[in-house]
Amino acid sequence: MIEVIEDEARDRMTKSVEALSQSFNRIRTGRAHPSLLDGVKVDFYGTESPLNQVASINVEDARTLTLSVWDRSVIPEVERAILKSELGLNPVTAGEVIRIPMPSLTEETRRLFIKQARSDAESARVSIRNVRRDAITGLKNLVKEKEISEDEEHRAGDLIQKITDEFAKTIEKALEEKEADLLKI
Repeated sequence: MIEVIEDEARDRMTKSVEALSQSFNRIRTGRAHPSLLDGVKVDFYGTESPLNQVASINVEDARTLTLSVWDRSVIPEVERAILKSELGLNPVTAGEVIRIPMPSLTEETRRLFIKQARSDAESARVSIRNVRRDAITGLKNLVKEKEISEDEEHRAGDLIQKITDEFAKTIEKALEEKEADLLKI
């Protein structure tokens, strides 16, 4: 029973770190990468569809993304979706290809993106602490139901704390890498 609680805690913490990674991918660093457009939704014949389902996204060079939209009639919708996405990107259409140049980051936008990254990291930390709390509550319930002893609860609680510390270090490392990436000129 203890193993189930530990496994569930580890799985939920892993999902929190993965969500943080996805959040970090949406923060623009000045270099082109396709995952930057992951959150963009396009009105595709009345249905909100992810951009990668209506176009292929490629990196043309270090500072330019290119989109090849599969249905030419949707190009204006794709442009509109990119402009509305609050990523600060301005698509340029050339026939059937949409080019998205990555504007260079100003000092102010770098600070804003670092602030956003820190906020996302703090949300991930809160999430893993909530998972730890839920796991410890589950252990206490097992003691109340006399399924495990207090010694087993204490050992399992220590293990849950070690797992939590491990994931907290992962979050810190990811934040440091993102901040370093944002500070590169």
